[in-house]
Amino acid sequence: MIARRYLLPGQGERFIVLVAGISLVAVALGVAALIAVMSVMNGFRAELFDRFQGLNGHAVAQGYGGRLPDWQRVVDLALETPGVTSATPLIEQPLMASANGRVEGVLVRGMRVEDILKTDVIAQTVQSGDINRLKPGDPVAAIGARLAENLGVKVGDRIALIAPQGTVTPFGTVPRIVSYEIVATFEIGIYDFDKAFVVLPLDQAQILFDLGEDVGMVMMTSINPDRIDQYMRPLAEKIGLSALITDWRQLNSALFEALIVEQVVMFWVLSIIILVAVFNILSSLIMLVRAKTRDIAILRTMGASRGALMRVFMMVGTSIGALGVLLGLALGFLVLHFRQQIVGGFAAISGTNLWDPSVRYLTELPAKTDPAEVVGTVLLTLALAFLATIYPAWKAASTDPVTVLRYE
Repeated sequence: MIARRYLLPGQGERFIVLVAGISLVAVALGVAALIAVMSVMNGFRAELFDRFQGLNGHAVAQGYGGRLPDWQRVVDLALETPGVTSATPLIEQPLMASANGRVEGVLVRGMRVEDILKTDVIAQTVQSGDINRLKPGDPVAAIGARLAENLGVKVGDRIALIAPQGTVTPFGTVPRIVSYEIVATFEIGIYDFDKAFVVLPLDQAQILFDLGEDVGMVMMTSINPDRIDQYMRPLAEKIGLSALITDWRQLNSALFEALIVEQVVMFWVLSIIILVAVFNILSSLIMLVRAKTRDIAILRTMGASRGALMRVFMMVGTSIGALGVLLGLALGFLVLHFRQQIVGGFAAISGTNLWDPSVRYLTELPAKTDPAEVVGTVLLTLALAFLATIYPAWKAASTDPVTVLRYE
């Protein structure tokens, strides 16, 4: 009851209440910023991971010189390996693509049609056309949506791929130029892929790159990507020197390690906002103790113990922290829910593109809230708020009522 009355403004104490209110808002902003930023970074990492692994698998067995002649044996051995869920033969090489007088660098991937339809990041992200029109034996292709924009093509148009492995003449090698009909466009969500990816049926890619019946690599997925090295170790022994196995950590290690480091640094940097808010709680409690010195003395003479007075002021400070946490949670989740609209609004006000897919990798601002991080943020804030109350509460409990009442 006493703590509740101290939280409300008294005569001549509105300034103290103002400071306490600023502390509450500062705590709320700190909690909201921490939850929103960490959720966005988690979403960014999860989206990148899902799309990278959905497209590139958890590991690849790559043939030397870009050729893997005994790929069927590698596929069979991979499927027999515990923990491996799929093994997909494919061909992937960078080329040049031309259409409407424009030329773009592309990444051509050849896959069996049934494997293309099982790849959700391609089959489930079709923007136009019909991915089912990819048929073995037909010169057809599916391309990324950004690549279609850059080349100025649409479904039904043709795209020419320029392969360096061409016809040998007395004047040198003439590059092979093969034309394909575009049957579908897709948007993976990673800008670099969407502006470069061209998907062909496997037999068409073999013809384009003059590989005969060979492929370039076998892509594998597993039950648990974090344990991929355990699954690949026995497979590497069986395959021997016919292929080199590389897992997702080696392929994208720099990117994901940088994201983890950035996430840790951002957590501690944003925690400083909460720390500053806690210092505001400390200063407001010290001012409150100074203003309530006479009340404290009267309570002591009425029989209030030191522990009771400490609990009063601890409850005041902790209540400010708890209310700030609740407000911060509501504000943080509100920001996350309307994140796209907020980014769009700031972009419209500033006149700049705040989320450029060519820079940010992803086409939309992602978010994934980790309950453990939310709980950690709440506990950290409450713990700091509680620690901030100890000194003012001890100071209040140490007040000598005789000295105070003598001069009052």
